Amino acid sequence: MSRLLVCAAVLAVPLAFTPAPAPAQEPARPRPVAAPKAIDLVLCLDTSNSMDGLIDSAKIKLWDIVNELARLRPTPDLRVALYSYGNDNYAPATGWVKKELDLTADLDDVYKALNTLRTRGGTELVARVGKAALTEQPWHRGALKLLFVCGNEPVDQDRQTTLEEVADLAKGRGVILNTIYCGRGDSHEAKGWAMFADKCGGRALTIDQNRAVVAAVPKTEFDDQILKAGDDLGRTYLAYGKEGAARFENQKAQDANALKAAPGAAAGPGGFGGAAPQAALARAASKAGDLYRNERWDLIDKLKQDKAFDITKVPDAELPAEVAKLPPADRAGYVQKKADERAALQKRIADLTAQRQRKLDEERAKAPRNPADQALDEAVKGVVRDQARAAGFEVGNGRDEKK
Repeated sequence: MSRLLVCAAVLAVPLAFTPAPAPAQEPARPRPVAAPKAIDLVLCLDTSNSMDGLIDSAKIKLWDIVNELARLRPTPDLRVALYSYGNDNYAPATGWVKKELDLTADLDDVYKALNTLRTRGGTELVARVGKAALTEQPWHRGALKLLFVCGNEPVDQDRQTTLEEVADLAKGRGVILNTIYCGRGDSHEAKGWAMFADKCGGRALTIDQNRAVVAAVPKTEFDDQILKAGDDLGRTYLAYGKEGAARFENQKAQDANALKAAPGAAAGPGGFGGAAPQAALARAASKAGDLYRNERWDLIDKLKQDKAFDITKVPDAELPAEVAKLPPADRAGYVQKKADERAALQKRIADLTAQRQRKLDEERAKAPRNPADQALDEAVKGVVRDQARAAGFEVGNGRDEKK
């Protein structure tokens, strides 16, 4: 018995020290695609009597700003909010500040809110509107948070809320507060606005608030083609759900508002008096881009964003008539056909817009102008570009680039 135990022990020794075979190597897993970065953009506009040019500029140029953001890579999830201030129609208890719209991804709602703004004399409390935007908005955690405060009165008129308090709030919430002074850059007021932006870690800009209104952009041979493709694009939308019809009507209303925002839109028998309908052309480009999404009410965007969405589960009463009349099994195929049609139109608009921009760039190069004459969109786009790069975005050239 003892010999058997000894033999077993001897045999066990090499077995105990024999290295285990290396585990089979797992195949390399694909790296997860980075989630889209969010951008929260809040605009605070002075609506006192002297600011008609600023409001009109915002109506004309909002879509140009959206198109600049659409160039960022990775494509951001964009939300926009709107405040107005300095208007006697507003409640004194709020410091004559009004929240027009909370942060939203619905760009049509943003444009609708812009088009309801009216100016009236009042007291402009810059610190108060800044504090309201910083404390009231549901800023996304981890987003690039940008706040633009625009106006033309002294920045320090608020006796209740100090600029230092607002600066501390902005830094504590990770919000970059930028200022846009509408007036001469060498004025005493402009220096105060610049000081405020510096306290907040943001940029100070000076603009000609009327430039977008009085400086009409010349028409090009591409304009009518873009507008026609934009009209065709509008007919690809398939409104669904309880709010679908109303949302679709709002989209069409904002198309009309964009046309009305063009300088010279009512001038002369030539349609636009030689001036291009800037807002309508920029809006068409936005609707062809990646930031204009309506999955809440459009079947094409919904199926694109939510692969698990089952169109056969949507009640017939909440479908557009052209879809509801089809057998349930054919509905997804019909929506895909319309999606392909939309994609072709979006590409056409993007291509035509690029050709139009090259033409305009050539014309502008012939007559350089003073950088101090920049319009609202030029100021905002430049700052957003720089601050987005600092946050890790890259700036591309168009919607067809790899995201």
